[in-house]
Amino acid sequence: MRSRRLEYSESTRQALVDSAVELFTKRGYAGTSLDEVAKRARLTKGALYHHFSGKQALFEAAFDSVENTFMRKLGEIVSAPGDPWDTAIAGLRAYVRVCLEPAYQRIVIHEAPVVMGWERWREAEEQFSYGLLRGTIEVLVTSGVLEQLPVETMSRLLFGALSAGASTIAGASDPRKASAEVERTIVRVVEGLRVRPDAPNTVPPEEKRSRARRR
Repeated sequence: MRSRRLEYSESTRQALVDSAVELFTKRGYAGTSLDEVAKRARLTKGALYHHFSGKQALFEAAFDSVENTFMRKLGEIVSAPGDPWDTAIAGLRAYVRVCLEPAYQRIVIHEAPVVMGWERWREAEEQFSYGLLRGTIEVLVTSGVLEQLPVETMSRLLFGALSAGASTIAGASDPRKASAEVERTIVRVVEGLRVRPDAPNTVPPEEKRSRARRR
């Protein structure tokens, strides 16, 4: 059985993370103090330092919390029963809508690359949004919905497009209008990779030879 001490420790940590998410979303990293985070969570600063080495460690925990929350929801969408193409497009549209969420926009898109550093941020994105995207692309290619192109390359290029779209939305004067434009454009791009039953065979000769060798 879980001890009461462990449960209290976990609930304390979660309260601090929840407080940090709200404050970082409203005020940004520079505008948020550890005293404010502890006060909002109704805890002491000593309790905060028991769980986190400092402000950046707390920010990274807040980042992980926001990513986990939204990626879990997107994962449920793309893994739902039904046609793989329909669920993938539903997940794509849902991701664009996530970019309008204040916590995701402020913490993940705006603040994280600066606070965590570009390399650390990209590593974290590999774990969250890129991993989800790559898994979805792999399913679509395996099921014959998308062109038989290299999954890794296709995933990287689409991930780059989605990241650029997220930045466009976050930096727009009219985020909702930008969101609609990004959604329409990225869906059109992905539709261009879809296999059409009546489409002529356009696989390059070198790719045909490569496939034959793999068989």
